[in-house]
Amino acid sequence: MSRFDPYEHVNVSLNPDGSLTRYMKLPTSPPTGEVPQIPGTPVLSKDVTLDADKKTWMRIYRPAKLPSNDNTVVRLPIILFFHAGGWIQMSLANTILHEMSNKISSDVPAILVAVDFRLAPENRLPAQYEDAIDAVHWVRNQLADSDGDRWIRDYGDSSRCYLYGSSCGANIAFNAAMRIHDLNLAPLTVVGIILNQPFFGGKARTRSELKQATDQYFPLPVIDTLWELALPPGTDRDHRFCNPFEDIQVKEKLKSVGRCLVIGFGGDPLIDRQQKFVQMLVEQGVMVEARFDDVGFHGIDMIDTRRANAIVNFIKEFV
Repeated sequence: MSRFDPYEHVNVSLNPDGSLTRYMKLPTSPPTGEVPQIPGTPVLSKDVTLDADKKTWMRIYRPAKLPSNDNTVVRLPIILFFHAGGWIQMSLANTILHEMSNKISSDVPAILVAVDFRLAPENRLPAQYEDAIDAVHWVRNQLADSDGDRWIRDYGDSSRCYLYGSSCGANIAFNAAMRIHDLNLAPLTVVGIILNQPFFGGKARTRSELKQATDQYFPLPVIDTLWELALPPGTDRDHRFCNPFEDIQVKEKLKSVGRCLVIGFGGDPLIDRQQKFVQMLVEQGVMVEARFDDVGFHGIDMIDTRRANAIVNFIKEFV
């Protein structure tokens, strides 16, 4: 029997210097720009540099037709989005993420600020959390500056900001929410977090991890390898970045995260951890809405349009 290779499964190879060669080349899509080339485009998008030195950037989305009330433009919630990709791959330019972002912006409707954070292992945690905080500060600065980005300043609702992430992006959204606990972000108010199939871990195996150890999409050796590539050197899977459940500081800060929406699927090896996470939120008095479906696997919304649409509807109802 051939030995399972987690690197081959995620289509990368590890180089001697600790970097990755990534073989997966997904189709990409450009932003529309402020003036779209095609008339009738439902959503406009543009790219903005976040930190040139770190090579981080964002793609901002807004509905082309802004809802109005008595001839005044209704301000839209601002959603910061952190994408999936197991810490090690994907970019906002990938068509699959671009289309997903378009749909959220048009259907919610919202100003969506998608963040292209640094990837592991070239940049290990907490680099991704720092990029998320940079993005939160950037949004805050646009609202506070009379010369700030027009889409944020003129159309965004500073009192309704949400952090949304999928898989590792949900881990980023959660940890960013923990970090903004101590920051003064006025006039920006982060009122909640949306965690789609959040990626948490730990050294002790859960029942769902053992049951789904050979999962077709997200087998246990892959989960372990992704954590090895993302966590700071010398730490293990019980580090609070991976396993927040036993950390006293995390529990103390939980009350400040605002409302929380958690989405998960029964066929995901991580489902037990996600349900334990919801339980921890409830115990700490957080207003939490859990949307768990018995059927489905980790990342199902990347390939099943129906599930992707259902998740957008959950976000719309929540926001």
